[in-house]
Amino acid sequence: MHDPEVVFRELKIREGYTFLDLGCGAGDYSIQASKMVGDSGIVYALDKWKETTESLEKEVHHQGIKNIQTKASSIEDPLPIDDHCVDVCLISTVLHTLDLHQCKDVLFNEIHRILKKDGRVAIIECKKIDTPFGPPKSNRWSPNELEEIMAPYGFKKIKDVELGYNYMILLSIE
Repeated sequence: MHDPEVVFRELKIREGYTFLDLGCGAGDYSIQASKMVGDSGIVYALDKWKETTESLEKEVHHQGIKNIQTKASSIEDPLPIDDHCVDVCLISTVLHTLDLHQCKDVLFNEIHRILKKDGRVAIIECKKIDTPFGPPKSNRWSPNELEEIMAPYGFKKIKDVELGYNYMILLSIE
């Protein structure tokens, strides 16, 4: 997990919010968000790997967390989330694993559908630079490229946030 203090300060999550961790992996962000949204909020933790969501479900049960719902669901398919119910959607280090040109219509239309009118989407990705680790540069997206790709789907950039070898771009619905 990237510096959670920086990430969550920028996400501005409040009690009662609905938070979607799209491509949740081990669920570190989901667990942190569950504390912030409180008993009146909900966290949806989605990942395409059933084993991953089952492992997170066990951890959630072990910790006695009641406000996280895990679901095995691909980011490339329609999302099993109601319309206009999510305050904040986080997609952390997932987009570089996808053929974004192939799945962008479904993905960004679905995110637009599930976000509340004043909702935000935050994308954390690797900077588009050569590094001795991580995905190849050709699989990485710059903040400007993501902004251009997402604009036709009704998103506008709020800001970019520096995260070392990564960045976070925050967007809202236009």
